[in-house]
Amino acid sequence: MNFSFVNKIFQGNIDFNSVAKELCMYQYNQNETYKNWLDQLHINIHKITAPEQIPFLPISFFKTHKILCDDDKYDVLFESSGTMQTFKSRHYVKNINVYVKSFTEGFAHFYGDIRDWCIIGLLPSYLQQKNSSLIKMVDELIKLGNYKQSGFYLDEYEKLHIVLQQLEDQKQKTLLIGVTYALLDFAEQFPIQLRSTTIMETGGMKGRRKELTRNEVHALLKKQFNVKHIHSEYGMTELLSQAYSKANGKFYCPQWMRVFVRDEDDPLLVKRKGKGALNIIDLANANSCAFIATDDVGEVYDDGSFSVAGRLDGSDIRGCSLMVV
Repeated sequence: MNFSFVNKIFQGNIDFNSVAKELCMYQYNQNETYKNWLDQLHINIHKITAPEQIPFLPISFFKTHKILCDDDKYDVLFESSGTMQTFKSRHYVKNINVYVKSFTEGFAHFYGDIRDWCIIGLLPSYLQQKNSSLIKMVDELIKLGNYKQSGFYLDEYEKLHIVLQQLEDQKQKTLLIGVTYALLDFAEQFPIQLRSTTIMETGGMKGRRKELTRNEVHALLKKQFNVKHIHSEYGMTELLSQAYSKANGKFYCPQWMRVFVRDEDDPLLVKRKGKGALNIIDLANANSCAFIATDDVGEVYDDGSFSVAGRLDGSDIRGCSLMVV
């Protein structure tokens, strides 16, 4: 898909169903792995009438196959953290501008003009690895925000504490986005009252600390930072879009992304709401695969929002999510 077509999905009032069906047809014809998967399922894509009827590719294929449409040319390769994994997931991104457009438009939808925000990344483990889609996103947001205090911090907790206090004194709107274990470490060592700062966790203990539920993590962070809510970001290497939660672990998607639920015993039974394993349509994935059956378990609600309750038994621990809610 060329950029002009993909760019249309970020515009208002798209017909999600028709775009999803068109994209399914395109990826069936141009993505060898997706075509082979559908052929094995004996599915006639011409009979698809609703998004939940579109076949979803198991996310594990990103570890074993090159999921790419049309040809072998691509701008960038994103890789998963590899936490407790034998193989890393790899996402070949044909046009990096699509990813940038997706996360900037998504951020603007949920949080407003990026130029109003000072962005601070507390993502030590991701900074130490190559090809992280999360680092790419935060780095671009830092540049777009263009505040001198913006930037990444490794274990410079004392320096971070001073910077946050300065920003609070200036009443500067700030986003502190961090991996869970680092936020907990910082909060324990340098508690601070935050009024102008939004705390956003991306998940991930990575074996650094005892696994906690999302509710337990948020309770600790709210106490140490004296804030009412902890925000969360839901993203993964295999996606080019993110969902966000501003409170209570309930995530909302941008208009070009939707989450469905599949039956754990019958993976082809997909519904628009209910409990089960989560399937995602990310239209920004126009040149890889837009239809992904994840290993996350949760619930999709009437309004299209969703929550994550954990992982399927036997699936790998994902670096960008908490084990359980």
